[in-house]
Amino acid sequence: MIVSLVYRVVRKLLAVPAVLLRRNMTKDAELQVLRHENAVLRRQLTKPVRYEPADRMWFAALSSLIPRRRWAQVFPVTPATLLAWHRRLIARKWDYSKLRSRPGRPATASAVKALVVQFARQNPRWGCRRIQGEMAQLGHPVGSTTVWEILTAAGIDPAPRHSGPTWREFLTVQAEGIIACDFVHIDLVDLRRVYALVFLEHGTRRLHIAGVTAHPTGAWTVQQARNLAVELGMRVDSLRLLLRDRDAKYTESFDAVFEADNIRIVRTAPRAPRMNAHCERIIGTLRREALDHLLIWNETHARQVLDTYARHYNGHRPHQARGQLPPLAQEHPTPVVAPSAHRLLRTRILGGLINEYRYAA
Repeated sequence: MIVSLVYRVVRKLLAVPAVLLRRNMTKDAELQVLRHENAVLRRQLTKPVRYEPADRMWFAALSSLIPRRRWAQVFPVTPATLLAWHRRLIARKWDYSKLRSRPGRPATASAVKALVVQFARQNPRWGCRRIQGEMAQLGHPVGSTTVWEILTAAGIDPAPRHSGPTWREFLTVQAEGIIACDFVHIDLVDLRRVYALVFLEHGTRRLHIAGVTAHPTGAWTVQQARNLAVELGMRVDSLRLLLRDRDAKYTESFDAVFEADNIRIVRTAPRAPRMNAHCERIIGTLRREALDHLLIWNETHARQVLDTYARHYNGHRPHQARGQLPPLAQEHPTPVVAPSAHRLLRTRILGGLINEYRYAA
């Protein structure tokens, strides 16, 4: 009985080292498996592995626990790479460059750069110092050298232009003082024809419907000119030229109405409609957007349709020549940040032939 008890105790005591030795052997076997798997993966890689900063820090920290002679067997990188990672971590630890302010002058704001480029393009005869003075008046003190660098980077000559303006610039300036007129004919339902006298201001593209009649005579045309002068009021002083064709209905009395306001009459060449292209364009627009899609019954109906379209044309219809602004608008409305949060309203013009849209207040 005692012998059996001693045997069991000895057996248990001898089993403890065996368990400890087995654990170490198991651990070594697992390490060998992982090393072999690492070697197999290295052979299959076609592109270099990219390690994140956390991975590099982990490898560098574990390297101090493993003898250097075994690094090549354990780590998936070369010893030189591992040491470089360690040096980089040390350099980053002692780097205080982010705490110091950036040397040199602060960069010029993008809004100031855009303003300088805008001034240069809109005023080609302005040089660096002229633009510098304009910027100073707006509260943006910048140096002339800074203006020169901004213009050079934008591909604009920083020196003022001494040659004459381009044709586009010249005609744009002249358009501010030009008003043109022409007749448009309208065929009624009963095949009768009526005529409307239209005026168009070149600078603002504002449309004026002077009158509608079936028998346009010289006296009727003179009366429409007088009505237009009254309608223009003080704005007639900004006009310098009246462009018209050589129709016999434009009599000397018609010209005298405008000459009394210091407006010079300019006649187009015979059979040259392109010399009055703006009026020809508005007549085509009238037909495409309104007259070709309606049945006009009489003079009264024609005048109503033309007046309604003129209000839409002057107050709502955008124009490319004015940066998509209507003739009566001075600036674009405030941009809507969230269109879905506003209710969209539609206004029907000419029975729904034309629609105007706006957001509810």
